[in-house]
Amino acid sequence: MERRVEFRSVNETVVGTFITPPHGQGPFATVVMGGGWCYVKEIVMPHYAKKMLEAGLAVLMFDYRCLGESGGEPRQHLDPWAQIEDFKNAISFATTQPDVDPNRIGAWGISYGGGHVLILGASDPRVRCIVSNIPVVDGYDTMRREHGGRRFDLLMKAIMEDRLNRFRTGQPGRIPFSAADPDTTLCTCPFPTVYEVFKQIKETEAPRHENYSTVESVEMLLSYTVFPYVRRILNTPTLMIVAENDNITLWDREIDAFNDIPATTKKLEVLPDVSHMSLYSKMSHLELASVAGAEFMKQHLAA
Repeated sequence: MERRVEFRSVNETVVGTFITPPHGQGPFATVVMGGGWCYVKEIVMPHYAKKMLEAGLAVLMFDYRCLGESGGEPRQHLDPWAQIEDFKNAISFATTQPDVDPNRIGAWGISYGGGHVLILGASDPRVRCIVSNIPVVDGYDTMRREHGGRRFDLLMKAIMEDRLNRFRTGQPGRIPFSAADPDTTLCTCPFPTVYEVFKQIKETEAPRHENYSTVESVEMLLSYTVFPYVRRILNTPTLMIVAENDNITLWDREIDAFNDIPATTKKLEVLPDVSHMSLYSKMSHLELASVAGAEFMKQHLAA
């Protein structure tokens, strides 16, 4: 059964979709799912959720505050710590549902959300299992390498100009998430493929997706890192899924983060000949990641 749900996260209303498996009787082990940069809950998560449901797991997908159907201003503002708080409140909501087993909660995230669930799993003992897909593990390293020296200087200039403008006017500036020609348009993720794939997803599956964020969101990204937190994942089973050809969230830094996790029950799944964006554009690649994630969750959330 699928239903639209709402819950409070600090002072905002967060909107999600809660789905229980078609077979079996609750209370069910439940996977709370969060997306990445500028994501709404309709972006790829329903495909991953399908495999979770087939494995007998319930799922809760939600829009972070300021995105999609959820409340919050300014729109398209991506505060990672507020998003992690939304994750924690999504778990609190899930545990109040009669068809959810509060002792069997998993956290699933992709890209920016893939980093969030590592921090979440390190800080919230209610999380019994983590699946981190192609995670952002260090925002500064990611932006510096994606943009290169000269373009990174331009990005920093834009961030500082926005900071001064916010001080003067109180109004947030905007920056595109991606661009068809990132050589002429400064954007957060300077890959034409990102623009093309998300444009297609918006047209076919996720009409609420918007191709921009506040500039302050990028400033916050530069201070974001999972490394102080992954060392605290002591006992929580953790699966990290890495794309072999990922030049967006940096597969080598992802493996560095995985190696820092002290938990003995952990698994690194490296998908050969797969890129960050092919996990959105090629169903055969998405299938590999979704099956791996569902099997890991099912194994470690078993009653």
